[in-house]
Amino acid sequence: MKHWGISYWGLALGCLLLLSSCGPEGDKFRLSGRLRNINQGDFFVYSTDGAFVGIDTIKVRNGRFSYEKEMRKDFTLMLVFPNFSEQAVFASPGEEVEIKGDATHLREMTIYGTDENDELTKLRIRLNKLTPPEVAGEVAKFIEENPTSIVSIHLLDRYFVSTKTPDYTEAQRLAALMLKANPDNGQIRKLKKQIDGLKNNRLQAMLPIITATDLKGQKITTAQLKGKVGVISTWATWNYPSMDIQRKLQKLQKKYPQDLSLISICLDGNKQECKKRVERDSLQWPVVCDGLLFQTPMVQQLGLFVVPAMIVTNKQGKIVAQDIEANKVEEEIGKLLK
Repeated sequence: MKHWGISYWGLALGCLLLLSSCGPEGDKFRLSGRLRNINQGDFFVYSTDGAFVGIDTIKVRNGRFSYEKEMRKDFTLMLVFPNFSEQAVFASPGEEVEIKGDATHLREMTIYGTDENDELTKLRIRLNKLTPPEVAGEVAKFIEENPTSIVSIHLLDRYFVSTKTPDYTEAQRLAALMLKANPDNGQIRKLKKQIDGLKNNRLQAMLPIITATDLKGQKITTAQLKGKVGVISTWATWNYPSMDIQRKLQKLQKKYPQDLSLISICLDGNKQECKKRVERDSLQWPVVCDGLLFQTPMVQQLGLFVVPAMIVTNKQGKIVAQDIEANKVEEEIGKLLK
C-alpha cells in the first residue's frame, strides 16, 4: 500500500505539473510577451466589450510582461503602450497569447496563440505595406468575408468609426452586413446604433444632449453650451498639441468670459495626474476624466476618438466646426465670438 501511495501521488504531481505548464488554469486567460528596446514601464489594458470595468496595469520588467484575467467567454482587450498607441488582443477562457516585437516598431509586433489573434496579426502585417486608401478596402474585404468574426467587430470600429477620418456610410453598410449574418450579436447591434447616431453628429447638425460627471463630482451637460459659442475638446497630459489647445482656449475664455462656454475631456488613464494638471494650469471649466481613456462615454457618444479633437457649436447649439488645428484655434473661434 505504501508503494502504491507513493506511485499514485507521484503520478498525480506529474500530471499537475504537466497541466500547469500547458497554459492558464480553468477560465483564466494569459497574456505574456517580450519587447526589445524597453527595459521597464507600464501598459494599460481595458476591454471594449465588457470583460471588466476600468483599467488594468501590466508591469514591464526587462522587456518581459505577463497578465492573467478570468474570462467566462471571448472578449476583446485593448493594450495601451507607453506611447499611447493601442493594439487589440482577443481573449478566450483557458487560452494563452504571446506578444513579440520591438518597442520602437510596434506596428510590426506579432501576437499569436489563438486563431483570431493569428488572423489579425497576418492582416496587420499586410496592411502595413498598403497606402491608406488601400487599407480601407482591404479591411472592408476582410469584414465581408468574415462577418461573424470578433475580429471584424474590432476592425469595423478601428478603421471606420474610432478614427480621425471616420466613414460612417461605409460603417453602416458593413454593420448591416454583419448584423444580417449574426442577428443575435448584441455587440454588433450596439455598434450599429452608435454609428447611426454619430452619422448625424456632423457639421450643421445640432449637438446631442449628453450628460457626464466632471472631476469635481458635479453633473454637467452639453445643453449648458447653448446660448454661447461652445467648445468640447479632448486633451491628455502626454499630448503636447492638445495641451497647447487648452492654453489657447483659456486665453479666449479670459477675453470672452460671457460669450464662450467650454467642456474638456481628459483621456489620461490616471485621474490624479489629470487633477494635478487642471489645478496647475488653473482650468476654470468642467473637465471630464474617468480614467477610461477612449472608452469614456462622452467620447464614444460624440465620436471624439483622437487627441486632440474638438467640436465647436454656435449659440443655437449647431455644430459649426471640428478639429481646429492648434495654431488656428484663437483665429477661428475668435471669429465666432466677435
